Amino acid sequence: MTTSPGPVLAAGANLDFTLAQQLTVIALCALTAFISHMALAVFNDGVRPFMLDFIQGRSTRSATTAVSFGLSAGFIFGLGAPMALSSGVLNPWLLFLPTDILGILSPKKWLAPILGGAWGAVVVFGLSGANNLAHDLPVDFLTAMQEMSTPILFLFTLFPVLAITKQFGRKWGGIAGVVELALVVMTMKLWPTVFAGAIAMAVGVLMLIGLAINKDLKQRKADRANKTEEAEEGEEVAPADDPMASLFSASAARLRKYLPLFMVLGAGVCLLAQMHVFGGGEATSFLIAKGNYSEAAQVDFYRVFGFIPLIATTALASGAYGIAGFTLVYPIGYLMPNPILAAVVGALVFAVEVLALSYIGKVLGKLPSVRDSSEHLRSAITDALQLAILFGSLMAANAMGAGLGILIVGGLYLLNEAMGRPVVRMAAAPAAVIVGGIVLNILYWLDLFTPIKG
Repeated sequence: MTTSPGPVLAAGANLDFTLAQQLTVIALCALTAFISHMALAVFNDGVRPFMLDFIQGRSTRSATTAVSFGLSAGFIFGLGAPMALSSGVLNPWLLFLPTDILGILSPKKWLAPILGGAWGAVVVFGLSGANNLAHDLPVDFLTAMQEMSTPILFLFTLFPVLAITKQFGRKWGGIAGVVELALVVMTMKLWPTVFAGAIAMAVGVLMLIGLAINKDLKQRKADRANKTEEAEEGEEVAPADDPMASLFSASAARLRKYLPLFMVLGAGVCLLAQMHVFGGGEATSFLIAKGNYSEAAQVDFYRVFGFIPLIATTALASGAYGIAGFTLVYPIGYLMPNPILAAVVGALVFAVEVLALSYIGKVLGKLPSVRDSSEHLRSAITDALQLAILFGSLMAANAMGAGLGILIVGGLYLLNEAMGRPVVRMAAAPAAVIVGGIVLNILYWLDLFTPIKG
């Protein structure tokens, strides 16, 4: 990837899919809706904790659907659709959040895959038409939205620095920041064709994990010393009972029962990633669009560390896994040389994840600082992307309408904040760009606005 500021997308942001890609998307959406209906997995991490009540019959299907829709709608229409239209690459918010809703909503098992497949068809056929129509408008707001790529890619690089600062203080955060900046500058100078943040992110994540493991090891050593002193003083040290152990065991057993179905799911997600029409994250979508698959794999691999503890603990507590598992199938899929190998490896990865779920839960229970690191990573990713998406959206507004564009898009964002965020913050700015683009086109047709050339 070049480090020039202009967004040059290899995919052309045209959303034109081959027959094999169309069938894969439709089949995968059908499968994910079916799995959601069975309450075996959902994509939305916020919905997963509610699945236990649904599984045990304490919550109705309609009530759970309402929760899923409420937590997902903003991301679908405010983030998933705009990101796909601007990058030309599909994403999990656009594909899997709707199938969460449709699967839970479906009253019959056989209807769920039909609804999911229908959504997949809407995506692969409808988005292309909407994309072509938007590019033919006097104010081409989709091309303007490609301005989001540069701030998203470069500001995302800082998420390990933010996580280290939040967990280990300003000193370590400052050291990590200096190290990352030096690595970015070095990469841009020595390897100009490589994504400048790739090495910096790797080092930052390794620093965070190293600091967390070191803290946990010191704490365990201190705990052992305390127990030895108590034993020498004749005090009995009773083993602590874990009230969640039986629930975790039952949830893990329930998921293992459906292992073949999860293997098919893993094969499908990995296959879609291998086709390079799908990106697992905001930064990843633009890297895939630029044709930088190895860098995209690195970015999504680093994100895994922030989500394994969350997905493992919520899956063990609720009995519902993640549609993308630990998301390892994303980076693996990007790097696979052919679809068959991607499907096989994806199935095996999901099999290992499901079988190892109980063990992973036990290990995480002994590493509290590592668990805390994952929470700080997720928070840092959100903070970095919120700023990057807002800044990129204002750049897009400027590209399509100069000061008037900034006024409309920025005004819509501020209005959303003042109204208590009916649209979630991360999705508000891209949604405002689309609304702003529509408004500017209306003003053009009313002869009240002249589009910016170039």
